[in-house]
Amino acid sequence: MAAGAKSVVLKHVTVRYGNVVALDNISLEIEPGELLSLLGPSGCGKTTLLRSIAGFVGLDGGEIFIGGKPCADLPPSKRGLGMVFQDYALFPHMTVARNVAFGLKMRGIPQQEQHPLVNKVLALLSLEGMEGRYPRQLSGGQQQRVALARALVVEPGVLLLDEPLAALDKKLREEMQIELRSLQRRVGITTIFVTHDQEEALTLSDRVVVMEKGRIVQVGAPIEVYENPRSRFSGVFVGKSNFIHGKVVSCGEGGSICEVAGVGPVAVRPEVGVGRETQFLLRPEKVHLSTERPPHPETNCVYGKVEHRVYLGMVTEYHLRTDRGYQLIAAVLNTERAAMRFELGESVWAIWSPDDLIHIPRTDHETPE
Repeated sequence: MAAGAKSVVLKHVTVRYGNVVALDNISLEIEPGELLSLLGPSGCGKTTLLRSIAGFVGLDGGEIFIGGKPCADLPPSKRGLGMVFQDYALFPHMTVARNVAFGLKMRGIPQQEQHPLVNKVLALLSLEGMEGRYPRQLSGGQQQRVALARALVVEPGVLLLDEPLAALDKKLREEMQIELRSLQRRVGITTIFVTHDQEEALTLSDRVVVMEKGRIVQVGAPIEVYENPRSRFSGVFVGKSNFIHGKVVSCGEGGSICEVAGVGPVAVRPEVGVGRETQFLLRPEKVHLSTERPPHPETNCVYGKVEHRVYLGMVTEYHLRTDRGYQLIAAVLNTERAAMRFELGESVWAIWSPDDLIHIPRTDHETPE
């Protein structure tokens, strides 16, 4: 890699499948040693972007640089990358050791030099003693580690991961997220990770790239993407949200009052011009529930009934409906043993601070709910 070069640079990358634009003028810089997640729903272009970097998908426009060098004319085998696929793509007729050594063999590394390299990476991934096993004799987590070992043994400049944890059960997937993050930090390898799982992206990443319809809608650290979404799509897709849309009816020092259908007057920050349509997101964990109306007039509150509740162990989600039909979700931390505090049909006050409302700029193509 050239001194001071970014690991991967994308400049105006465009990919089309017939009349469908899979990637629409994508530009992005990825830092050395960074773990960056491409996050979005199915069909948003995240896998196409990863495969474009790998060289499996040709570009209809733009450029890709790896280690400061253009790679448009380079085949996948010459780009200095390691890749782990969603199904791991292990060879069923090969042992663990032979699977891991496959890339070395393809690069012409003498067999006597392969063994220490294979042993080193197997130890790194806690696979010692499994060299002679076949993939069918391994658990899902072990297979995932073998696939990682095979990608890392060739010492790639960049590691590409295409939803490698998707096939694992929830508990194992969460354990592997922590292991994978720890491994990436120890090795220090630049990693690009594709996922549709929001929690996975927030857990693993230095930065998250949120994608929609072939475009990047936001790039930022996990806390930034969650706490300060730049679009309605980003806010709704990353985590759960209550969407609040209304018209500003008054404006004063430090804030404004919006009239929200189904809720009534809502205090917001910052100041917004009177008469303007505006929209906000409110995270469920920011909503507090009480059987008594709060005494502070500057606090937002709405009266409703518990229509549905979902016990999730750490929290309980309460789905409320106001008399005027507005639906609101509140997530209450289960700090007490008797976690179900509010009964179905019970009337409660939903309370939140104006500071907890996230202002979302309107775009021309959006229509209010």
